[in-house]
Amino acid sequence: MNESETRAEYIDPALTKAGWGVAEGSRVRREKSAYEITPGRIQGGGKRLKAEIADYVLEYRGHRLAVIEAKAWDKHYTEGVAQAKRYAEKLSVRFTYATNGQKIYGIDMHTGIEADVAAFPSPDELWQMTFAEQNRWRDRFAAIPFEDKGGTFQGRYYQDIAVDKVLEALCAGQKRILLTLATGTGKTFIAFQLAWKLFQSRWNVKDWQADAEPARRPRILFLADRNILADQAYNAFSAFEDAIPGSLVRIAPDEIRKKGRVPTNGSIFFTIFQTFMSGEGETPYFGDYPEDFFDFIIIDECHRGGAKDESTWRAILEYFKPAVQLGLTATPKRKANADTYAYFGDPVYSYSLKDGINDGFLTPFRVRQIASTIDDYTYTPDDSVVKGEVEQNKWYEEKDFNRIILIPEREQFRVKTFMAMINPREKTLVFCATQKHALMVRDFINQIKPVTDPNYCVRVTAEDGIIGDQFLREFQDNEKSIPTILTTSQKLSTGVDARNVRNIVLMRPVNSMIEFKQIIGRGTRLYDGKDYFTIYDFVKAHKHFADPEWDGEPIAPEIPEPSAASESVGIREPRIDAERPQRVEVKLADGKVRRIQSMTATSFIGPDGRPMSSAQFMQHLYGKLPELFKDEDELRRIWSNPDTRTKLIEGLAEKGFDRDIMNEMQKLIDAENSDLFDVLAHVAYAYDPKSREQRANLAKNNGYGRYSDTQCEFLDFILSHYQVQGVDELASERLSKLLELKYHALQDATEKLNASPAEIRMMFVDIQQYLYSDHN
Repeated sequence: MNESETRAEYIDPALTKAGWGVAEGSRVRREKSAYEITPGRIQGGGKRLKAEIADYVLEYRGHRLAVIEAKAWDKHYTEGVAQAKRYAEKLSVRFTYATNGQKIYGIDMHTGIEADVAAFPSPDELWQMTFAEQNRWRDRFAAIPFEDKGGTFQGRYYQDIAVDKVLEALCAGQKRILLTLATGTGKTFIAFQLAWKLFQSRWNVKDWQADAEPARRPRILFLADRNILADQAYNAFSAFEDAIPGSLVRIAPDEIRKKGRVPTNGSIFFTIFQTFMSGEGETPYFGDYPEDFFDFIIIDECHRGGAKDESTWRAILEYFKPAVQLGLTATPKRKANADTYAYFGDPVYSYSLKDGINDGFLTPFRVRQIASTIDDYTYTPDDSVVKGEVEQNKWYEEKDFNRIILIPEREQFRVKTFMAMINPREKTLVFCATQKHALMVRDFINQIKPVTDPNYCVRVTAEDGIIGDQFLREFQDNEKSIPTILTTSQKLSTGVDARNVRNIVLMRPVNSMIEFKQIIGRGTRLYDGKDYFTIYDFVKAHKHFADPEWDGEPIAPEIPEPSAASESVGIREPRIDAERPQRVEVKLADGKVRRIQSMTATSFIGPDGRPMSSAQFMQHLYGKLPELFKDEDELRRIWSNPDTRTKLIEGLAEKGFDRDIMNEMQKLIDAENSDLFDVLAHVAYAYDPKSREQRANLAKNNGYGRYSDTQCEFLDFILSHYQVQGVDELASERLSKLLELKYHALQDATEKLNASPAEIRMMFVDIQQYLYSDHN
């Protein structure tokens, strides 16, 4: 009896007998109903690693309470224990079970107790086991389902956990709560679902503290430090407006001045720190509200100053002290943000960039390190000083360029270098040293742009004001291809929710680990057809990967406190790029310009969230190959058959070696004209690669004897495609396309080849044996 039959005939009835799917509020999520925990890490070619799908997840009153891993009747009943524990840990459930339909093995993930159990617990029993201490607010929260907008607004597993953890903190009486989740993982979605639960359950501070029946709905404040973040949240909370018109309120200074008072009619309020800190005279607007006006305050990106003792923004949080305050951050605890953690406490839940990439909810990335002969500079008399006074014998380093010294030819060379590497029609962010540097880079890009549109590349900095914000909105619109490239200095390192960013170019030093992680977060959002994004690093920012603080979790940059005048365009950029009067400009001698050269190395992100070079990946691959084939003969046998070869390629991808990485390895061993077989044979057995042309000639010399001239002509056609395109042309699914290309119709092919479709396929498979029959 296979696993499917075992589940249908024994496990499903046992769950029904226990009341699952029968008792009101209980639900059994089965593999067949697509309970997908993760979609699998993104690989090249639009493919993913294997999704993580639990056999059963038991839900009751809106809570996931247990995982069950099922095995076939003839398997040992504890064989699924490892999977059961892994899924329970991932879903943050306390109880998990393994079964083969005959016996049940239960595990308590909290106490570590494991033992056989006679039967599955009922929904009420499992609820009591999970929540030994009863709580009226937990019951009220549980009665409110997540808002899914008719099934179109489904949460991810970690988002649901984050909501549950915050609600549990409330049930425990906690007033300062922190969530740490990587950029791009949906903190605003989590904030919405929390607000929805609180709103619909009529939770409010007064009744919560008195443990009384709720008398009113809460007043909730969403507090951000940028208009774009407050606006995004306001739009994301639209379901409240659909449920109760007028419940959403956007607090803006012009509206306050127009009406002469702060808005108080509503339930969910959105504003930025700068608005609340401004006001008439010396009185800030937040002081116009009673200190107990808000019940729940959500502080977005709270690491950027809201909790700092020295920050005047802290006054807002202290004033609204009676409210429960939830901090949302992408910043794991560091010295630089220790005050944030001191204020809110340790996070009740964390989800890192590494987790997001490995789960398949965030896009992987690679780093191209680019070095050139003009990265550093010392003045020589054959160069011309255009402006200022150059220091003799001074060694100008990366930090000096575009601040105290300017060499336009150097910047132009870098622009030409990365423009030759990227797909020029992919959306790209370029980070420059100063706003003027961003202007220069913009112009250099537009001088060689591949399209006629004048707005192909635009600058978006604080100085660009309203028009810059408009360019940013158009860039974020995935339906628009113009502008394609944005240059900036500081502004776009945060707050840019552009899902289709494919390239990030670093043309200025990134000295802060905080900022480096946040910049990487600009490219991690998912988009159809986006297998990865690439960081082009001219400034050795990749050194941060070797820092002990690099753990795959992006940390948002600290931004200097803005003035109230920045309200119209969001936070102003730090004035670190103010023009220095002593900046010197140098024109390189013509011969030097012609001699500028560069070299590039590519790194890939490994399963641990750290970059690995192609050579390191090759060493890693060497250790994994014995899991895929035991010796050279088995490798040759697997690779010679298109079906088994496909499975081997899929197995490589599941272990982190997708086609892009394998192609890089081909370059590393100078085998770009060879077969992927040669890469594996070289790594495993140190064999010298053969070219695809050599392999095709082997097949022709040794494998044509049994075929007619017409059939050999078709085989020549197949092998010519293999020589040009590579081994993918020999995949089973390519046969029909090759026949169509050669003969236009299958019937014509069978007539001219004097063979049935089955015989043609046999011919297609057979010739491949000779491609790999002799590696010596």
